[in-house]
Amino acid sequence: MRTRRAPLRPSRAFAWAMLIIALLITAFPFYWMVRTALTPAAELVADSGRLWPSNPTLINFQRVLGLVSREEAVAAGGTGATINFPLYTLNSIIYAGGVAIIQTLSCAAAAYAFARLRFRGRDTLFLIIIGGLMIPGIFTLLPNFTLIRDLQLMNTMLGMMLPAMLMTPFSIFFLRQFFLSMPVEVEEAAMLDGLGPLSRFARIAIPMNLGPIATMVLITFVGMWKDYLWPLVVGRQEHTRLLTVGLSVFQQQSPNTAPDWTGLMAGSTLSVLPALLILIFLGRQLVQSLSFSGNK
Repeated sequence: MRTRRAPLRPSRAFAWAMLIIALLITAFPFYWMVRTALTPAAELVADSGRLWPSNPTLINFQRVLGLVSREEAVAAGGTGATINFPLYTLNSIIYAGGVAIIQTLSCAAAAYAFARLRFRGRDTLFLIIIGGLMIPGIFTLLPNFTLIRDLQLMNTMLGMMLPAMLMTPFSIFFLRQFFLSMPVEVEEAAMLDGLGPLSRFARIAIPMNLGPIATMVLITFVGMWKDYLWPLVVGRQEHTRLLTVGLSVFQQQSPNTAPDWTGLMAGSTLSVLPALLILIFLGRQLVQSLSFSGNK
């Protein structure tokens, strides 16, 4: 027997309409970036009013990656500049992935301590750490730069990763909320079995909160992937350059009077793809695991 569908109420229809409009507004800049990357440089102005280029081409991606000769790149409207995409992508993965994993684990340990351990001044220390959310990142740029320079870690991956590697106030606050919702009885049983704080954290807290921890890794990874100012200041040499910095260098190699917009959009599209693929393949699983963890 078929079940009758409930009629679509005006409020629900309005909510769906607003959601679709918000989705289109959010996705349109990315669509326009891809559309510009597929447009021949000579037709960029003529096709500026079209939603899709008249003669889509992959030449902009090919010349950015150095897959065509310099003469062919210049003939296609470029300057002959290229992006060392494999090296910059590897550097970005090491930078974003290393910071995301180490920072999340250290913040999870701190969050567990604030949620479960009893020690003098715990709440005051937690408020001080949360107060760090009100400090703009630009304020810590110069002190961090001086510290990394004095440690002789300029133009190294460790020097770029070190200031953000250990903790961030938001991650501690976020994970602490989930550790607080854990059943106390489980930890009490573990204490009776002789497990100490570190063992309870590693064998109970982490397995029971894999969803929130994985979500925090993903959020941190995406945030570090698009980081620009700090890697620009510390990683100036080719072997430590990230994708975001490489795009800036690529832009600087084109004349100010005629920027290579099609090449820049092709490079930007390539730089977004790794993080976008991670969100596409892992986003749904992370949301489901986060919802499951929140309902425990």
